[in-house]
Amino acid sequence: MRITVELSLYPITENYLPIVKDFILQLNTYNDLEIVTNSLSTLIVGEHSRIFEILSKETAATFSSGKPCVFVLKILGLERDIRSIY
Repeated sequence: MRITVELSLYPITENYLPIVKDFILQLNTYNDLEIVTNSLSTLIVGEHSRIFEILSKETAATFSSGKPCVFVLKILGLERDIRSIY
């Protein structure tokens, strides 16, 4: 099943931008996901199991950086055309 996820990352530190950029760059290494990023969030479309496999890996890597972070996710149980949204 293909789904759409909207994800926002909020590092709780003054120097937050490198953490956000690193996370987004890492997400974009996965060619099997469709990803669109704007100034507030990142939209991801892909197979349900694959998205959660990747998010498990990448959120753990972000948390292990030692900087406190909050991830906010909205999950839509269908595929949206995210290219036409922004």
